[in-house]
Amino acid sequence: MKRLPARPDLEQLKKQAKDLLALYQAGDSASFERFRDALPVAAGKSDGAIAALGLRLGDAQSCVAREYGLSSWTDLKSFVLAAGALASDPAKALQNWLRLVYGGELAGGVDGPRPAAAARLLVERPDLLDEDPYLACAIGDEASLRRAADRDKGWINRPGGPLGLPPLVATTHSSLARLPDYRQRLIACASFLLSAGANPNASVARSWRPPGEDAAPQSVELSALYGAAGHNRDPEMTRLLLDAGADPNDGESLYHSLENPACTRLLLEAGARVTGSNALYRALDLESPEAVTLLLAKGGDPNEPASGPPAIEWGAPLLWAIRRRAKPHVEALLAAGAAPTAQTPAGQSAFALAQQYGLPDVAEALLRAAGADAGLSEEQQFVAACAQGDEAAARGLRSQRPDLPGGLTQAQQRMLPELAAAGCGEAVRLMVELGWPIAIRGGDWDASALNHAVFRGDAALARFLLAHGASYKERHGYGDNVCGALSWASSNEPIEGGDWLGCAQALVDSGLPVARAEGESRDGVIVDGRRMWFSDEVTEFLAGVAETGGARADA
Repeated sequence: MKRLPARPDLEQLKKQAKDLLALYQAGDSASFERFRDALPVAAGKSDGAIAALGLRLGDAQSCVAREYGLSSWTDLKSFVLAAGALASDPAKALQNWLRLVYGGELAGGVDGPRPAAAARLLVERPDLLDEDPYLACAIGDEASLRRAADRDKGWINRPGGPLGLPPLVATTHSSLARLPDYRQRLIACASFLLSAGANPNASVARSWRPPGEDAAPQSVELSALYGAAGHNRDPEMTRLLLDAGADPNDGESLYHSLENPACTRLLLEAGARVTGSNALYRALDLESPEAVTLLLAKGGDPNEPASGPPAIEWGAPLLWAIRRRAKPHVEALLAAGAAPTAQTPAGQSAFALAQQYGLPDVAEALLRAAGADAGLSEEQQFVAACAQGDEAAARGLRSQRPDLPGGLTQAQQRMLPELAAAGCGEAVRLMVELGWPIAIRGGDWDASALNHAVFRGDAALARFLLAHGASYKERHGYGDNVCGALSWASSNEPIEGGDWLGCAQALVDSGLPVARAEGESRDGVIVDGRRMWFSDEVTEFLAGVAETGGARADA
């Protein structure tokens, strides 16, 4: 493993990645060896196979990060920025480190935790935490916790420290529990605190903003159990808290535990109630049906009415599973007794919904066999033909009904962004060509089809939509436009293999105002009057466009 210098420079690390990429593109065998040694996608491959991967700047950055002992460029970047803050702004250094440990949920901001970067920073600066027992909770320093309890028995349940956390919450929410070197230490600290009298239901209040430009912030209690089961999803720590009397019905733990069914199972065995938790609807969002079948086996109601947005407008788990285009989940719900005759509040049947989401096999093989109503109106037939990419049928229906798609209900017109969010590019193209209102908003975060395409990194679809009248100014439910979607998605990469650089190129080609780079650092650029942050690859492109006066940097 390479060693970082005492004061690592992010720009120099970026240059290392660019140089590696240039060598790779020139066919340099040493660069292939570096990728083979460090990058999982290149492991064990021949030079020719690595060349055929078409690696890009993000891959080179990942390779450089791994060579320095961190698993991602984001971790390396987070570490470098936090290390720089130690020297340039010591007053903020601790807050930066806490964001790495706890993420924005507890420490402020919007980013998730970066435990590897936090741990690496402690290696470089072991004196960062001083003697604060609340900070000792974050790293699993049991000896410090024992000393604090010996000095003051009341400390065990007293919120404090830089984030105002009860000690048990500070311990179970520490993302360092995800690292082998810290996990058992943190479990031991949680065990000590509970044995010393810590309230197993300790919690801290935090606020969050739901989607919707006018949505007001909401307050939520984040319990110690949520830290173990829903945040770090650690079965051993979860069992420890449940055995000590933690309430499994804290409003958050079951819902957020579903990515690790072992934690979900422990919560259910301890009496967690599925009904009213919205957990079943959340499980339907996951690719694997394991959590769905577990919840249904432990008292989940396959016909439970939705209790909150956005699922409430669908009305039943079966309809939500169809909307998610999840055939195994539909099968599990029907086997558990879901009513195939379910209808949305707007009157759409399960059968019609499946057809309109491009799932004719689900409609015919599952729903019709289970007794669902198989009737479709002309409007529903038109939407179904579009969703299934059947251009001949769709055009035939429109020849009989020239008012389509204008004559569709707003809910039916929202199928355009819904299918864009699901990655159904062929259907979206057909719908746009047939005259669908291109800027209509829909999907979980109330966004246009272009917003969804950019979020997914679908550059080809984004370019098609822009060529047919879509605009970067189209808004979404978090109060921003397509630039905001590109900013978040390029930085967080929510879809594996997404091409956010291609999306940026499409936006610039379609008239996005030329970005303005300020200063030597390219951590942000001014776009349409706002400073915005993107992935390094996208930032490099936008800054290059700015420097060339609007010409594409790759032209």
